[in-house]
Amino acid sequence: MLYYYFIFIDRESNMEERLTFLGIETSCDETAASVVREKTDGTGEILSNIVSSQIDEHKEFGGIVPEIAARAHVEKIEFIIKKAIKDSKLTFQNLDGIAATAGPGLVVCLTVGLNAGKAIAGSLKKPFIAVNHLEGHALSPKINNKIKFPYLLLLISGGHSQFLEVNGVNSYKRLGTTIDDALGEAFDKTAKLLGIEFPGGPKIEEWAKKGDKNYFKLPKPIIKKGGCNLSFAGLKTAILKISKKLKNQNEKYHLAASFQKTINDILYEKTKIAMEKFSKNKTKNQKYFIIAGGVASNLSIRENLIKLSNEKSFTPIFPPIDLCSDNAAMIAWAGIERYKINLIDNLEFPSKARWPLDSSAPFLKGPGLKL
Repeated sequence: MLYYYFIFIDRESNMEERLTFLGIETSCDETAASVVREKTDGTGEILSNIVSSQIDEHKEFGGIVPEIAARAHVEKIEFIIKKAIKDSKLTFQNLDGIAATAGPGLVVCLTVGLNAGKAIAGSLKKPFIAVNHLEGHALSPKINNKIKFPYLLLLISGGHSQFLEVNGVNSYKRLGTTIDDALGEAFDKTAKLLGIEFPGGPKIEEWAKKGDKNYFKLPKPIIKKGGCNLSFAGLKTAILKISKKLKNQNEKYHLAASFQKTINDILYEKTKIAMEKFSKNKTKNQKYFIIAGGVASNLSIRENLIKLSNEKSFTPIFPPIDLCSDNAAMIAWAGIERYKINLIDNLEFPSKARWPLDSSAPFLKGPGLKL
């Protein structure tokens, strides 16, 4: 009943031949909708990109509470979608298709955006595309950049940290992944131990500028083994122990700086391995290295990976800051890309809590794991 208004849509004809998609994203704590149009050069034009965050709703809990997040999505989704359409200066009838995140994520949250997308697509009789949130990140750099497949991707976000060989739309090979915490999670947990309010990841970068990055010597888990797989749990444990002994604010700044330096050291070494794996048997003259996800907004990490890219003859590309964190523009764009190769879904497509891009890659988490 929340979506009855979608039936009352004006029936103007579609005036654009280029593909125009509405994207909807509700995988975690952002309620987002966006309208993106394909350009003649193969890149995209973002006509609207609306994101409503839930920081205030979750701040007192120090993390995301799924039930609260889902309730906020239900309350906001209609307004956010209407605003995305209004800001795009188009109508629902001008759309060529609807794309919505179907996973991975919190199922109670995913269901809200997925059902909204299905309702709109059904009432319009337009194509519906169920998008993997990770594929949204993987393809997002192509909105603003003319780049060709294959390329190397480092996806670093609150829930995911992995190296992927992107061979095409719907064609991914995982080279490495985290065996425990995601990098964004490690940032947020460290921030919490330092007394920074959720979400604390961005504040770590600010505090690090005031500290001595060599003050604390921190562990670099599996740095010499496991290929380009990553591990941050041992680092988090070390931060926990040190945080209990901090004497003043300056030492907190030092710990933030030391943590960020350690992360950069880990990413530098593991990315080198990923680049070597990617470069093997590749004959392309230009090698692209894409860094996407919320943690890609960290300027220190950007500088570190740009330096490495230059050393290894890769062209580094970051999405714009507003496309690094969760957004619906990347979902709309992934919808366009999938539609172009006829990957269209039916309205029964389910939400998926877990949905790896490389379905053949082994699950690398849990006790007894051998690298």
